[in-house]
Amino acid sequence: MLDVVFIMLIFFIVTATFVKEIGIDVNSPDKNQNIQDADKKSIVVKISSRDRIEIRGRSVDIRSVRANIERLHAESPEAPVVVQPHPESTTEVMIQVMDYARQAGVYNVSIAAT
Repeated sequence: MLDVVFIMLIFFIVTATFVKEIGIDVNSPDKNQNIQDADKKSIVVKISSRDRIEIRGRSVDIRSVRANIERLHAESPEAPVVVQPHPESTTEVMIQVMDYARQAGVYNVSIAAT
């Protein structure tokens, strides 16, 4: 009886499939990194749950997002655009903001998870 158990154990070990999980490697920021300095250098575009857009503390209409990003990009050309959508905001508005950033000449556009 014990030999049958060992044979079954060997069978299950040999026939088992091992799945490698696929994911994205994310580099977490250092805890010593100053977050406020990063916010000053980047152009942060916040999208509220009701799809209201805010850039640097000012409420902005969707039609003027491109002009605002162009102006801020002209002030600091190396600054990336960081889009912070609320979990309940629509994807359409987020994509529009990202498109406006590209049209404004900014190619370093990121999405921040909140």
